[in-house]
Amino acid sequence: MSTSAYRPHAPAKRPGGRPLTAPQYRVLVHRKFFRHYEQLADRVGIQQAQQFWDHVSQEPGKPPAVGQTTILKGKAGKPQGTGWSRTVHYEVSSYARIDYQYNDEYQTSPEGDAHAVVAILTINYSSH
Repeated sequence: MSTSAYRPHAPAKRPGGRPLTAPQYRVLVHRKFFRHYEQLADRVGIQQAQQFWDHVSQEPGKPPAVGQTTILKGKAGKPQGTGWSRTVHYEVSSYARIDYQYNDEYQTSPEGDAHAVVAILTINYSSH
């Protein structure tokens, strides 16, 4: 995420409606994968889609209660900038995977307020 006027990420709402608890992280999805994100509940089921969103909105750096995550190595795992985590590969189901990074204190400008943010970078619906 850069400080230019170009904003490649859009808010990713929780599938199925508002969560019971307020999110700790703002969840954003890259514009190239926004339509993929909108299809998530239809592709994997509402329960798994909500479990993913609940995980990344609360504790994206910890292993999920349901599902499996892997920290990517090498160039694929490189943080997109200062303060960003390495890329986390989350297996929502056997045929749906989401890569994301998180930043505990992201600012859109040097004068802006810091917010905890999760950026969904890619969504893949094919098998390995």
